[in-house]
Amino acid sequence: MPKNRIYLCLAHMSDAGLEQKYIQEAFDTNWVVPLGPNVNGFEKDLEAFVNEIAGHLIPRMRNRNDASLDKRVVALSAGTAAVHLALIACGVGPGDEVIVQSFTFCASSHPITYLGATPVFVDSEKDSWNIDPELMEAAIKDRIAKTGKKPKAIVPVALYGMPYDIDRIMEIANKYDIPVVEDAAEGFGSRWKGQVLGTFGEYGVLSFNGNKMITTSGGGALICPNPEAWQKIMWLATQAREAYPYYQHEAIGYNYRMSNICAGIGRGQMTIVNDHINHHKHVQKMYEELLAGVPGIHVHSQPCSLYDRHAGLDPASHEIAGQARNDAMQGEKYDSNYWLCTITIDPSVRIKGQENAYKTVVQGAVGGAAGVVHASESAHTDCEPNANVEALRVILDQAGVEARPLWKPMHKQPVYKDAPAYVNGVSESLFKVGMCLPSGPYVSDDDVHYIVDCIKESIL
Repeated sequence: MPKNRIYLCLAHMSDAGLEQKYIQEAFDTNWVVPLGPNVNGFEKDLEAFVNEIAGHLIPRMRNRNDASLDKRVVALSAGTAAVHLALIACGVGPGDEVIVQSFTFCASSHPITYLGATPVFVDSEKDSWNIDPELMEAAIKDRIAKTGKKPKAIVPVALYGMPYDIDRIMEIANKYDIPVVEDAAEGFGSRWKGQVLGTFGEYGVLSFNGNKMITTSGGGALICPNPEAWQKIMWLATQAREAYPYYQHEAIGYNYRMSNICAGIGRGQMTIVNDHINHHKHVQKMYEELLAGVPGIHVHSQPCSLYDRHAGLDPASHEIAGQARNDAMQGEKYDSNYWLCTITIDPSVRIKGQENAYKTVVQGAVGGAAGVVHASESAHTDCEPNANVEALRVILDQAGVEARPLWKPMHKQPVYKDAPAYVNGVSESLFKVGMCLPSGPYVSDDDVHYIVDCIKESIL
């Protein structure tokens, strides 16, 4: 039994304690407000990070002649606020429709409803678990045929940090002239062909919740395409105040700016962001290796690129010649941060206590109450994880390990029962067999060995 409970993903403070330094400066200078030097500094740090492109991948990036990026970033109170403001900037309003990935957390879709618009849910592809581009295009065509107008925006999601096929998504979006709002809340630091997620579409959403790659305790940011868009988002996020010596409002704004205290935490976190990403990738590799021989348990990993198939050789190496070298370079697309490590469990796998799964109603939310005050009358819904998945979750919980089911697809959520949905069965089937395992900076190698041992010992 571990000394402390092992959580899915908890943020880790920098060894130098820079977070405390910046927070103390905020108190010392009396900048305890939703603005200030830390906010400005954090935004600049974020801009430097998202505009960075892996050098050896620049020449083929999206067929651009100029591979440099010059995105601007606005620090906000939450990733949900970033989605909301991006949709407003894209002109979404009452009566509109927005294409959104179904396999995601509700923060991707709820802001659509805030605006009186309707989410149109699109299912996932099997390999990445993210939005299926071909099904997405079919949905766009069908919505145009049925409503006489195209969707106002497209919201793909980097599920558990995994990159989506942004090349194909952007190709389709440009074909129909629909702006893309990348929900990279879980994918901070994930890349596609060397470019940071959130920088391909019109806007990119980041999250710094306490369980994300880096944290500001709570908060988010919006990546903007240019200074004009940045200025509009900044204005909307500060109550849309006009330039008068008194409060003049000519449009509805929002109190969405990040506090100087939270931004101070973020500035310290940015000094160790690459360490966090590397740690998550290390933990993912350990799970892959330790669970490789366990029948019926499968660790989800990024789709294999042609580069991977050439024995891990550098694509620039002369050891890969001719067409093989070209294939290797073109194949390197996915670079997941592995925010959460996930597994699937075959229905045939028998788990100890499986016969008792769902016999009692959960008291509070899985992983903690988290503000949940509604009691459930039944332990079952019409779409739930299999009994062996629930049994394994209970065993791990009793062993001091936090594990959770995958996100329940939005098109199966009661609140969205009347929303249009274009499904292929992928997300529902994954939800029934999938589970998230701890991967955060506090998860040690010994913890991973302990978690894997618990999984092995639970199988009958």
